[in-house]
Amino acid sequence: MLRFPRPREWMVGAAMAWTVMVPAQAALFEDDEARKAILDLRAKQSQSEDAQRARIEQLQNQLATTQRGLLDLSGQIDGLRSEIAKLRGQNEQLARDLSETQRKVSDQSATLDNRLRPLEPQKVSVDGKEFQADPEEKRQFDAAMGLIRNGDFNEAVSAYTSFLQRFPASGYSDSVRFWLGNAQYGKRDYKSAIATFKTFVASNPDHARAPESLLAIANCQVELKDTKSARKTLDDLIKAYPNSEAARAAKERIASLR
Repeated sequence: MLRFPRPREWMVGAAMAWTVMVPAQAALFEDDEARKAILDLRAKQSQSEDAQRARIEQLQNQLATTQRGLLDLSGQIDGLRSEIAKLRGQNEQLARDLSETQRKVSDQSATLDNRLRPLEPQKVSVDGKEFQADPEEKRQFDAAMGLIRNGDFNEAVSAYTSFLQRFPASGYSDSVRFWLGNAQYGKRDYKSAIATFKTFVASNPDHARAPESLLAIANCQVELKDTKSARKTLDDLIKAYPNSEAARAAKERIASLR
């Protein structure tokens, strides 16, 4: 015969069963929440790790790009240094070339000056007269003077005559005429000598050699046996240049003519 629980016993048993089931359900609920929380944390951690990896990869890429840029820059710097060294070498060579060129130009200028110097007019002084003379003028005058000093009067006459034809306006002209008269006198061409000396005195009455020229004219006249003309010339000399050496010689010469 089956026995059914009494209402009180059933209620007590049901209450006990409920008591057992409630904690179990609560535990299950807490486990689900915890699991969900863990999954959320894992998802967040995974996302964070992915973000970190992406950032790290980005930084690595940036670093690689920067390194490549630095390498390129380093290469450019080395290239610039090489170019600077090359340019410095070229500048040094140019400086040496310039210095050498300047030296050559200086040497050439000095050589040219030495070549031109003999061709440039020179300041000379003859018979108290200073003037500029071309080198060729001086050379020919000196050559003619050498001829007359050596007693080569014929050649001296030719040299002085040629000089006057070539350099009619030369500063030497007055002295050339004086010495031409002496050369003519030396070769005993007295008439030509008289004409030359007279032209000289007429053109240069204040010349230092004018008194000597008058004395030379008188000597030529004496050689031509023209004593009267010689005496007159000597008188003119004494009157015109009384304090000259030629005037004293003229007085002695007049005395010898009497």
